Amino acid sequence: MKFQNLFLSSLLLAALALAGCSQQDASKPATPAKQEVSVDVVAAQGKGFAVGAVMSNNTVYVFFDPQCPHCGHLWQTAAPLQRKLKFVWIPVGWVNASSTTQAAALLTASNPGALMTEHEALLLDGKGGLSASSSVAPDVAQAIKNNTALLTSFGAESVPFIVARNLKSGQTVSREGALETAALAEFLGLDAP
Repeated sequence: MKFQNLFLSSLLLAALALAGCSQQDASKPATPAKQEVSVDVVAAQGKGFAVGAVMSNNTVYVFFDPQCPHCGHLWQTAAPLQRKLKFVWIPVGWVNASSTTQAAALLTASNPGALMTEHEALLLDGKGGLSASSSVAPDVAQAIKNNTALLTSFGAESVPFIVARNLKSGQTVSREGALETAALAEFLGLDAP
């Protein structure tokens, strides 16, 4: 019986680790008509920061909320794939008030990849992430609002939300939730890391 309870508990924790963070109901805007998820639209309209193989022909776009632990998990599991792919992390403001201020700090950092690594380690350690100024430049705040509106326009209900072209099929793929490294590579059509 103890083994069965331990197994069920482990299964539940694994499912939660691979889930995503949903937008807070109080801050949800009215849902407009859903638009088709498009790599080209995300590339043209999303504002984020790039990490990984900057010269890669394939870009993986990840909408994330800085306060989402599932996004932090994806940040860590995507790291081994950065040798082969370019990732653009696009911050949104869904979870709480710190989301926007931390997103602004990441977008305006001189080295956003290093700051994101530091932030996610603090977040996953239960320390709330990086300290960020409550003063956000209007253009940066607007960029985060635009990112959030773009994500919502796809009908997404949680972050992380991944948009990419599958390397094998060439088709646009998208999904909500975090993945382990091998599953992420498979989803993207990449040979095992």
